[in-house]
Amino acid sequence: MLRYARNDIFSGVFRQSLRGAFRPMNHQTQVELTRRIFHYIDTKSTARAESVFYNDLTTYTCLQRLAREKEILFREYPLLAGLSCQLRNPGDVLTHDDTGVPIFIVRAQSGQLNAFINVCRHRGGRVVEGCGTGKRDFMCPYHGWTYDHDGHVTTIPDAESFAGLDRSKHRLVPLPIVEKYGCIWVTPKPGATIDIDAHLSGFEQDLAAYSLDSYHHYQTRMIRRKLNWKMMADTFLETYHFATLHRNTLVPIFHGNLAPFDSFGLNSRMVGVRKSIAKLRDKPETEWNLIPHTGIVNLLFPNSVLVIQGDHIETWHAYPVEDRVDECVMYASLYAPDPITTEKAAKHWDANLDLLLRTVEQEDFPVNEHIERGAFSGAQAHLTYGRNEPALIHYHRSLREALGLPDLPTSE
Repeated sequence: MLRYARNDIFSGVFRQSLRGAFRPMNHQTQVELTRRIFHYIDTKSTARAESVFYNDLTTYTCLQRLAREKEILFREYPLLAGLSCQLRNPGDVLTHDDTGVPIFIVRAQSGQLNAFINVCRHRGGRVVEGCGTGKRDFMCPYHGWTYDHDGHVTTIPDAESFAGLDRSKHRLVPLPIVEKYGCIWVTPKPGATIDIDAHLSGFEQDLAAYSLDSYHHYQTRMIRRKLNWKMMADTFLETYHFATLHRNTLVPIFHGNLAPFDSFGLNSRMVGVRKSIAKLRDKPETEWNLIPHTGIVNLLFPNSVLVIQGDHIETWHAYPVEDRVDECVMYASLYAPDPITTEKAAKHWDANLDLLLRTVEQEDFPVNEHIERGAFSGAQAHLTYGRNEPALIHYHRSLREALGLPDLPTSE
């Protein structure tokens, strides 16, 4: 699903940031994409996969597959934990609990980011709750063991009772973490390594151009629904459904069933096209600025979506809920180009976020919940993805590849 916005969304306190210079993408890439878009509009076509894809419904119903996803995707792969702007200063901290491994991330005094398993090395209590700023250290609420930003034990109450204890062996357990291109990736497996450029497979060029570290985190909302965690990405990865499901919301703004698509290893980019793209036809290519006329949906494998909008950025993350194959928790975050320091600015971004969530909550996710229930009905063995849904097909093929599952047949 792409958030829709009427023209007045682009007015007000942030109008200046949208004029001309706002080009968070390589210009040649914008030109190439715009040419493709005009070709699709003129020929009434879109990006197409090689063949129809039949996705086995066990994708959404099988507990054994869910266990494999949790073991591989949510333990072995780098997961987008957030953007760098969420942790700007030393002592800024956030917690992350949805992979099954309790994690906290902190900006150390040195400026680097550290990630740890959020477990005290004394009796296993939780060391950090929630998020915060300017934290000097972290004290376990059970017995008061205290740790610094690098995970070292700094204080043990009644230290005499622990005479001979090697504190270096009781450091918080570190996790692999990489900060690059304004993004934070964590792997919830001690001792693992992250080669983020290899994982991005060329998509790092787009990420670098977006200047994500210059944005400002406004707010994150949590959504819990009765649907498989992969359906969050599913609803973002095609525009075929716009004409029916979003006929009163998106159709006046966006072209339906039209979207350029490119893959980058397991990741992908799909571009939703606003009807305002027609304004570029009368401009020379040197002046083409694609961004205000699109919603660029970037699938960061395995469970995150980064959406580049004309005046802001959104991130979406989805996680399974315990051992429920038919339930997930999602986090929607909005990032603004400027600090939100006035009531007028806060109202503006509240309206954007409310609009985004209202569309998915009232239109997309109810349908997804029906699909999830229907998957258990026995009505059919698979879902059918058309050639006009290449991003969706690529995502599910990528999932099967990562899980070591065979590719699905291309005929019923």
